[in-house]
Amino acid sequence: MRNIRFTKVLVVFSLSIGMTVLKVDAQKSSEFPFYVGTYTKTESKGIYKYVLQGDGSLEKVGLVATSDNPSFLAKSRNGKYLLAVNEIKNDQEVGHVESFLIEDNFLKLLGKRPSGGAYPCFITISNAGHVLVANYGDGTVGLLKLERKGELTGPLDIQRHVGSGASSRQQGPHAHSVWFGATQRDVISVDLGTNELWFSQIDPKNDKLIPATPSKLAMSEGAGPRHMTFHPNGQWAYVLNELNSTMTVLMKNEEGVYEKGATLTTLPSNFEGKNSTADIHISSDGAFIYASNRGHDSLAIYQVNAEDGSVRLIGHESTRGEVPRNFSLSPDDRFVLVANQKTNTIVSFRRDENTGALTHIDQIEAPTPVCILF
Repeated sequence: MRNIRFTKVLVVFSLSIGMTVLKVDAQKSSEFPFYVGTYTKTESKGIYKYVLQGDGSLEKVGLVATSDNPSFLAKSRNGKYLLAVNEIKNDQEVGHVESFLIEDNFLKLLGKRPSGGAYPCFITISNAGHVLVANYGDGTVGLLKLERKGELTGPLDIQRHVGSGASSRQQGPHAHSVWFGATQRDVISVDLGTNELWFSQIDPKNDKLIPATPSKLAMSEGAGPRHMTFHPNGQWAYVLNELNSTMTVLMKNEEGVYEKGATLTTLPSNFEGKNSTADIHISSDGAFIYASNRGHDSLAIYQVNAEDGSVRLIGHESTRGEVPRNFSLSPDDRFVLVANQKTNTIVSFRRDENTGALTHIDQIEAPTPVCILF
């Protein structure tokens, strides 16, 4: 009898341990590590790692790579490699791109290549390993390649923008971001200086950027396009304009060419101060769009009409800091993290998936944060 009772206790104990392990694993699965790109002019030393906990709280891991102005980051599709731009120009009038192997709490530098222009400020990677870099300083887009072992080759091609706009900041081209379309061969370059979107395709055999037809789409005079986000259905896109604090809706016509729709403000009607926008993202269900205001120091919240892609501004949420630069939705869309560049903080918000509303949860110090990458 004693043996039987003892066996029962062991079974219960074993089951109890199993339940505990499952609970811990569930908690771990809701934790998301993320990297922070920074400007290194003052306290920052490079790229930092943090963790978003399951309750929305933030934890700092620390410096994971020393780097010079790693202002924008991207990861390879397999999650093994991280790329960072060095937003600088050297004696040859170019910036650089660095490639790192991702280890637990360390980034191992694998190589460094020219970005194809001065002051690179944006980078993205296709599923096939093509790397595109927007060089703000001289309005060029560099095409590089991430090879199988994480090394970089290139630049293989450089797209040079020409033109100007109506604003004092538009006296020449300033490529501010570059994006892959749904085919991963279509490319859209967003140029604040020329006030246009530039369309091209990657020739995979020759690793060249070939102009598409049409090759450009102009934004409203003085708008200053900066970033974009794409609806999950692949038919609608939304352009954030930095200089006049607006967001423009794009819709594909029957030929698959983007056409401009409505343009909406990112600001409340009673705001009278100076403002410029920075970043824009859409929720994975395509229901809500968020855009950051620098000056008003807020996230504008838009609701998307699922029938026609039109949007309406439904509110604003303070970023609890100054000059919100890049921000990011967590991989599960439950939280939004904002990098406040001037006040050196990262702030987390819980996101209501039904209303789009944001609720402040936590904040943590970060040295001159610019980019958040999960």
